[in-house]
Amino acid sequence: MPQDVRARARGLLDELGIPADSRVAEEFLAETLGLILDRPDHLDLKIAAAAITEMRDAFSMFAPYREAPKVTIFGSARVKSHDPLYEQTRKVAASLADRGWMVITGAGPGIMQAGMEGAGRKNSIGVSIRLPFEQGANPIIAGDEKYVSMKYFFTRKLMLVKESRAFVCLPGGFGTLDETFELLTLTQTGKGMPVPIVFLDTPGDEYWERVHEFVQHELVSRGLVAPGDTTLYRITNSCAEAVQEIERFYASFDSIRYIGDNLVIRLRLAPTDLQLSELNERFGHLVSAGDIRRVEPFSIERRQDDRLEFDRIAFKFAKHGYGDLRALIDVLNGYALTVG
Repeated sequence: MPQDVRARARGLLDELGIPADSRVAEEFLAETLGLILDRPDHLDLKIAAAAITEMRDAFSMFAPYREAPKVTIFGSARVKSHDPLYEQTRKVAASLADRGWMVITGAGPGIMQAGMEGAGRKNSIGVSIRLPFEQGANPIIAGDEKYVSMKYFFTRKLMLVKESRAFVCLPGGFGTLDETFELLTLTQTGKGMPVPIVFLDTPGDEYWERVHEFVQHELVSRGLVAPGDTTLYRITNSCAEAVQEIERFYASFDSIRYIGDNLVIRLRLAPTDLQLSELNERFGHLVSAGDIRRVEPFSIERRQDDRLEFDRIAFKFAKHGYGDLRALIDVLNGYALTVG
């Protein structure tokens, strides 16, 4: 990036009163200016501009609810209100909303509308896609301030995933499978943080069991995914078990942050010395150097006042085996539940 472009970006930020230490803002503005100076094709520039506009609208819409725990529900737009899947979705959404979760869906009909009916308008957030054969938002969320419409699938999928701390996937077609497998890919590769992912069927329906069979027989058996990757999701036909899976995941675990080479796990209850020894024995293969240890908040966490109320463990993560990282979190939660 030419220095004169960076200087112009910094000068504009100064004019706008943006703090001088806003390195990311400076980089973003400089890259945007660089893109324009590259004189890209009109369509390329149009795509970039529209994507930024959509993300800005979505970020603004989500901002007032940043601290609220959110669960995204994926599922078919074609499911009718008399289908057992519809009632199953309403039930699980209502149960989660009763426990303080906001429910995000794609704001369309079918499973998406059922989720919003269950959660209620107050606890619903909609991120729709503009399609020629759909009429916009469902009546539960239409006109609400917690609704945004998007042109591109990639920006929509970003917002359906970015804000949520849990996911419930119900049966659906290509779109649902696309969303579900992208979610699994993000988690498997570490591009997304570990989260509870529930595949929810109705009693007697084996939709997700058959998807799991495909994963086992065609992916795991060929070495295309690791056996541990199947632990990234839980299959159930019980709403109570779906909710339990989500809440159990946060029994002790709060969040993860990478600081340099360290993966820091913030917890409500730190493991004991004996439990740390057990963790190192069982999950030592996840550590590239040293061991899993209790730590105090790092200096950057203190400066940013980042989750300082939580205990912490940290280790130098080998950055492979994200299914086993999920298993490590499950064990940490199990320690807390035993104490409880």
